[in-house]
Amino acid sequence: MLDNASSEVPAYPPYNIERTGENAYRITMAVAGFTEAELSVEAKEHVLAIKGEKADENDDREILYRGIASRTFERRFQLAEHVRVEGASLEKRPAACRSRPRASRSHEAAQDRYHDW
Repeated sequence: MLDNASSEVPAYPPYNIERTGENAYRITMAVAGFTEAELSVEAKEHVLAIKGEKADENDDREILYRGIASRTFERRFQLAEHVRVEGASLEKRPAACRSRPRASRSHEAAQDRYHDW
């Protein structure tokens, strides 16, 4: 299984290809900010195509910093003849960072030394 991206194609969105068995693979793609409705997966003629089209955000939010890309993408993978796509899923994983209110001043030093992330 090969990604058909060359050095000229941007590496967005980032992804991993892992071998999960002798003839089994998993592609994991980081598509933060996209909903399931904004993503499509299509497999035909030994090509796996994953597309993301961000819906227009017409809400009243004031974005102070945009670090999550929301641009349209299409990523294609050339599949070997013996590889077939068995399924696709969108998994939401929570962020690894947690916050909590500070306790009294005497506990601030301990909290600074031991981060809860």
